[in-house]
Amino acid sequence: MGIAERKLRQKVEVKASILQAAWQLVEKEGWQSLSIRKIADAIEYSAPVIYDHFANKEAIMLEFTKRGFQQLNEQLIKAKEQFANPEQQIEAIAYAYWKFAFNHKEYYQLMYGLGMPGCETVKQIPEMASFTEIVLAPVRDMLAKSRNAGADPFLKLHTFWSTLHGLISINMLGKNDSRDELNAMVLKDFLIGFISGIKG
Repeated sequence: MGIAERKLRQKVEVKASILQAAWQLVEKEGWQSLSIRKIADAIEYSAPVIYDHFANKEAIMLEFTKRGFQQLNEQLIKAKEQFANPEQQIEAIAYAYWKFAFNHKEYYQLMYGLGMPGCETVKQIPEMASFTEIVLAPVRDMLAKSRNAGADPFLKLHTFWSTLHGLISINMLGKNDSRDELNAMVLKDFLIGFISGIKG
């Protein structure tokens, strides 16, 4: 192995160790307490070494946001592909989204809970555009077969996502396992209303 290859491999390894240490800190203390200094202490490097790989803490968080959307998109596609019917697809997407939010709280809170992603963030994360298309496709299919074929699919998408995200946010703030049955009923009730509203 030449010097250039060795340096490249070392750079990749240091970057991976930075992300691993950052994730461990997040799991232990939450996103709000993440700092370059804490990451540097954890990997036993100086802060400038971290700045060689990431411009700032926000760049590290952006990397995790991308990873979160990659994982979410994979799970939504998997759920959607189980069905050909768009009504069943949108239900499967909603349940997969809900499951992801509670099984991967740290990712979900970063992706949405620390502030809604702005236009600049969306441009930096193509996975967010993919997420939109995954959900939008069955909405368009339902509208095409409905009495509301002229309705705006983006408005329906926004309604779907806003309500689903709102339900998850409420439950994350006051997570209570004894309410799981009620939560499932609320989610089901929302989906019935959403689908019937599109059908017209």
